[in-house]
Amino acid sequence: MSSYLVQQKYIVQDKEICGGQPRVVGTRIKVQHIALEYERLGWSADQICDAHPGLTLAQVHAAISYYHDHRNEIDESIRKDEEFANRLREESS
Repeated sequence: MSSYLVQQKYIVQDKEICGGQPRVVGTRIKVQHIALEYERLGWSADQICDAHPGLTLAQVHAAISYYHDHRNEIDESIRKDEEFANRLREESS
């Protein structure tokens, strides 16, 4: 089965949920959250499953695959979220 078909089975985008950002089907777990755990925290797919009971290894691998295929857009979304969080911290100090 191709990477694209696997991604279609496990990853979805819906304007009404999570602001339309790609997420794991049937959850509110965004691909960017899994990407952060995998890339920045260095977690394995098994560790990500342990941190998110209910996620399957196939879902995690599909999210990682999706991230690699859409790296620029997801990295940009992460950057915007980080800027927003930093602005909130600065405003509250």
